[in-house]
Amino acid sequence: MTVTSDPAVFDGTTDDQYWLAIQQVTADLERHADLDRLCELSATHPEWPVRAACVRILGASFADREAAQRAIAAATHDTVDSVAFTAITVAGEHRIALAARDLIGISGWPSNFTRPAYLRKPVGCGAALTKRALIAIFGSEDPDELRRLEDQHFADVLNRVAAVKKRSAQLADAVLVPAGPFIAGATGTVPGPFQMNDQDNPLRVVDLPAFYIDRTAVTNERYNRFVEETAGTTEFDHPDQPPRPDHASAHRRDPRFNRPEHPATGMDWYDAWAFARWAGGRLPSEDEWEKAARGADGRRYPWGNDWDPSRANYVERSFGTSVHDLRSLESVLVTVGPSTPAEPVMPADSLPEGASPYGLLHMAGNVWEMTRTNFFTKADLDPFFKGRQPVEFMNRRDAFYSLRGGTWTSPPVCLTTYYRGKDLLTDKHNEIGFRCVYPAAG
Repeated sequence: MTVTSDPAVFDGTTDDQYWLAIQQVTADLERHADLDRLCELSATHPEWPVRAACVRILGASFADREAAQRAIAAATHDTVDSVAFTAITVAGEHRIALAARDLIGISGWPSNFTRPAYLRKPVGCGAALTKRALIAIFGSEDPDELRRLEDQHFADVLNRVAAVKKRSAQLADAVLVPAGPFIAGATGTVPGPFQMNDQDNPLRVVDLPAFYIDRTAVTNERYNRFVEETAGTTEFDHPDQPPRPDHASAHRRDPRFNRPEHPATGMDWYDAWAFARWAGGRLPSEDEWEKAARGADGRRYPWGNDWDPSRANYVERSFGTSVHDLRSLESVLVTVGPSTPAEPVMPADSLPEGASPYGLLHMAGNVWEMTRTNFFTKADLDPFFKGRQPVEFMNRRDAFYSLRGGTWTSPPVCLTTYYRGKDLLTDKHNEIGFRCVYPAAG
């Protein structure tokens, strides 16, 4: 009888029949103990008694195997308390050190809860079982000895955390945006010939603390250094990031976009988020980006209120032809291809005459720039799509971040300091880059 993977065996049963089936499944699992199968079912079987049985068998038959240890540790977080309690107990009985981090996350450090007069908030069986398991794993109840053993056990983790904390913000080419209010929002009132909606950013005054921001968009030279230094590690990744081998740009082989001085493109929002963390900063909010682009006086473009085609890389410059309305714009954009246009982007450190009041370059044109702001809610983006394909969430409002600044395919209306674009957080485009912001001292 092999019914371990067939939930239908439990359908339509009485209580007595249900528990009889559980016994039969458990006996079958014990007779044909298979490590991989037990690990899988301990996490996926829809009946919690089967998951608990798998955990017990893993401990009894495979406690010395890393795969079993990881499955037991993961089961300590099962949503059904009986499964979690079983896993906690098994981890303690077999002194599974690999589960210590999970158990500490449940109940806290054993050197604290064995210390005299230490105040806690235990909530029931789970806390008591976890305390007992941790003491068994570390083999002591003395708080000072436990502290030493904890430091020894987590030495590699502590060293990585310390290394991250010691990372200084990369301010070598960043500028300070001073604290204070600025005029934010759209200053235009009439839709133009390109039929672009630029009225979703209401005119207002926003007061921001001081911050540093990169003078230019992150370049390929800088981004590639990040890719090389983070190879094989996930320590800077967003917790929701989909699995990937590295953070390499999708356009790293395209000579039109891969020169060291070009703005880095071809990464998604998760890649940019990880880079910013590696660089000691974060992606800018929309308000931070807008103040850095326009200063405090509400100007329409980074350089002032009047459009000047010589100060930006936009559709007419990159394609070498004029556009005057939506129809002519689209007729140009449909010609894009592997070699058209020949030189779409400019070096990130070019067109100084188009600088913002704080000296930032290409805040209008060249490449759109990512922010950490949700396009629809205008709060910080907080994605939760791990394990799902983009087609499953591409219509969710939580999956779109705000873009700013326009790009090499944009008409002038998209290059204003207040125009808002959007993109799906998993898309990788040669029209989109980013820059980082960093906390100001004090």
